[in-house]
Amino acid sequence: MEWIVFGSLIGSVALGGVFVTYLHQTNKAQIIKLLLAFSGGFLLSIAFTHFIPDLYHDADSSIGLFILLGFLVQLLLEFFSGGIEHGHVHVHAGQKMPWGLFISLSVHSVLEGIPLGNQLIGNVVESGHNHDHGNSLFLGILFHQLPVAIALMTLLINTKLKKIQSWMVLMAFGIMTPLGVLLGMCGVDILQGLDYHIILAVVVGMFLHISTTIIFETSENHKFNLLKLVSIFIGCGLAFLISA
Repeated sequence: MEWIVFGSLIGSVALGGVFVTYLHQTNKAQIIKLLLAFSGGFLLSIAFTHFIPDLYHDADSSIGLFILLGFLVQLLLEFFSGGIEHGHVHVHAGQKMPWGLFISLSVHSVLEGIPLGNQLIGNVVESGHNHDHGNSLFLGILFHQLPVAIALMTLLINTKLKKIQSWMVLMAFGIMTPLGVLLGMCGVDILQGLDYHIILAVVVGMFLHISTTIIFETSENHKFNLLKLVSIFIGCGLAFLISA
């Protein structure tokens, strides 16, 4: 199971690189928008229908502070990433490698991998209840990584890096979430009870920031394109079915 998760997470990033290599620029922009709209709807839905109810069930009301903290942490990270998590790609031919952006994305990826790693070891049991967040968390990360990888590779190929170097940076980003998963798996004896829920709450807060920003920025002239609107509803619907 662990190797399937690792392979899927890395594979989704590699697939994003392949899209950038072989798709026309116009197609890339449209695909990024639709994938982001879908992933935004999915992340928002699993946050409200799955994670937040379970977090408040298993922890005390102060858990909301850590959801807010995650929201603010993501806001800080996007100060350095330039908002690439929700499709902002500022491309200038020959630009320098944006290391601040790479580090910001990496921090985000490692953090969201930690609770997933904990789930791979075993479900968190609180008050006689066994909550499996693993599938929805894994899919949420997977669905969002693909458009982010497309946006990142689009930016990388316009830097001074050679193509092979761009691929190396992209795949370095691709191993960050698996690294977080490994940290969660190795720290399972430490990340128990409220400690686990604090980390998950921070990740949920980050998801809330990303998903709401994606949905609001998916609009053009404050009007939703029909395809984007459908993508959001499909993402929400799929997440609801998984969480039901």
